[in-house]
Amino acid sequence: MSIPEPMTIDERYKYLRLMQPRYLKADRATRSRLLDEMEQVTQLHRKSLIRLMMSDLTRSPRRTPRGRTYGADVEDALRVIAESANFICAERLTPNLVWFAEHLAAHGELETTPHLLSQLECISTSTVGRILARILQDEPRLPRKGPASANRVAQQIPIRRIPWYERQPGYLEIDLVHHCGPSTAGEYVHTLQMIDVATGWSERVAVLGRSYLVMQDALRYVCQRLPFPIREVHSDNGSEFLNAHLLRFWATHFPEVQLSRSRPYHKNDNRFVEQKNDTLVRAYFGEQRFDTVAQVEAMNALYEQMWLYYNFFQPVMRLVDKVEVLQDGGATRIKRVFDEARTPLDRLCQTEAISDEQQAILTTWRQDINPRALRREIEAALQELFRLPGAVAGQTENVYDALFFPEAVGDA
Repeated sequence: MSIPEPMTIDERYKYLRLMQPRYLKADRATRSRLLDEMEQVTQLHRKSLIRLMMSDLTRSPRRTPRGRTYGADVEDALRVIAESANFICAERLTPNLVWFAEHLAAHGELETTPHLLSQLECISTSTVGRILARILQDEPRLPRKGPASANRVAQQIPIRRIPWYERQPGYLEIDLVHHCGPSTAGEYVHTLQMIDVATGWSERVAVLGRSYLVMQDALRYVCQRLPFPIREVHSDNGSEFLNAHLLRFWATHFPEVQLSRSRPYHKNDNRFVEQKNDTLVRAYFGEQRFDTVAQVEAMNALYEQMWLYYNFFQPVMRLVDKVEVLQDGGATRIKRVFDEARTPLDRLCQTEAISDEQQAILTTWRQDINPRALRREIEAALQELFRLPGAVAGQTENVYDALFFPEAVGDA
């Protein structure tokens, strides 16, 4: 039969506070039975229990400081043992103090006495932790990862999020979608996507790898094609965006552009581009791996057609307000109010970000495009991409059917 674990002082006082109302209301015989029970539970003397039951059970602070239990010899031994054990935590070090001290003494690194070994045997983990925290403050440590050793370029970029109510075009969120499949080994294709918060205007470019050269070319291409000036580029904390080369690129070629980044591990700070990563990239290519130059060229040809289709002909809805609605029971919820769905081009033309001449060129361009024929061209381009070497037949067919024939996939 196992011996029950004794109660801590806090547990004992909590139990006595629960028993006190019963004790005070009881008669003499009932109080005697309650005292018998409390004696067995708390292991306190009967007279001590009577005194506590008649008090307010408030623990008073210690009036005199408790003397030191472990002296300098224990601290010196802990310093040597901790250094020999590579400064492991107190939880790992405490159960091994005695044999470690004896082992170091056998090698002449530490002098031990029976009193020292007895103290090392009974010292608690929390005490070891406090002593180590004090004596190891000035000890040299191996460099650890943290804010000081993290991406130093990222520390130069302010953390913020573009407000959802931004009405001025030019504030873009940027992200990189990986097309690596089940393995990240080797070089593979990425999709660089930029979304304008105010209008929903989208830009996509496929690149092979994440080197500075391909990222620079992709960004220069997107910036030159955008019909409105860029005011801010907001990215996550990926090193493909936050490095000294790209920082120099923005400062040299687009000095007026402000750079910002999300909070680490807060994907919702890039909520607009994260949503489009799913609907405009993953919906087309799924989780398939692309890793050839031919696939990059085919994807960019497809993205050229998608640029026309989604910016000229696909209406998007814009969040305009958030209203608190009172529900039954007194709880409240946030009701999101959206405006009338309009295409990114229509939203752009209603701002002052582009001139009347640019508006006329873009609207005339849209009038000359057949959206139904354009969609068929996108379907054909996607099929052509999946026919290239390296495509997995079953997976690509499922992606294609789910995108263009969702009712057939549902029936299956």
